[in-house]
Amino acid sequence: MSSGILEVRGLSKTYVIGKNSIEVLSGISLDLEAATTTALVGASGAGKSTLLHLLGALDRPTSGTICFRGEDIFRKNDRELAMFRNKSIGFVFQFHHLLSEFTALENVMMPALIAQIPRKEARGMAEELLEDVGLAQRMSHRPGELSGGEQQRVAIARALVMSPAVLLADEPTGNLDMKTSEGVHAVLAKLQQKKGLTLIVVTHNEQLAAAMGRTVRLVDGRLE
Repeated sequence: MSSGILEVRGLSKTYVIGKNSIEVLSGISLDLEAATTTALVGASGAGKSTLLHLLGALDRPTSGTICFRGEDIFRKNDRELAMFRNKSIGFVFQFHHLLSEFTALENVMMPALIAQIPRKEARGMAEELLEDVGLAQRMSHRPGELSGGEQQRVAIARALVMSPAVLLADEPTGNLDMKTSEGVHAVLAKLQQKKGLTLIVVTHNEQLAAAMGRTVRLVDGRLE
């Protein structure tokens, strides 16, 4: 039985702007194994974030397929894709996108509540994750009362509250200083090991890329 969790075949993405067509990705084929770590690297504009968005079903490709555990995800309709994302994929972005009016705990609970998980159960799930990321004493704080690194840890906890199989991180430390970045790297590594995550990180941070089990380089929308 294959241990592949994501199988990418002939993936291309073209954007049409006015009369111009811009090909961002061309003919990407890639296998990603379960419970592994991969860094996506390359120059700005190489197509890294676009590939990550396609892997997470945030956008549809122009051509090609992505199979998750053997199933072509883009055969799903938009509602089914939304359910797939909420259950199977976690996202962490450079900017945390936390809801400022809610506490850290409430932010982490949000995906579980959207999935109609009972509030008591959702709270327990969120509390455990906030403890895992080192914020047991900061659960009642709102984002504005947290440091940049703490906010990103809350975002990581929120991304994992539904126990996804895959965590996609787009420049997760791009907005942080070196020391804070190291702390976030350590949290990602700890949770990847603990939960057996397939972790895929877009990064310009050479230290983070070096810590990943595999590095995939994009050059002008193609795999090098």
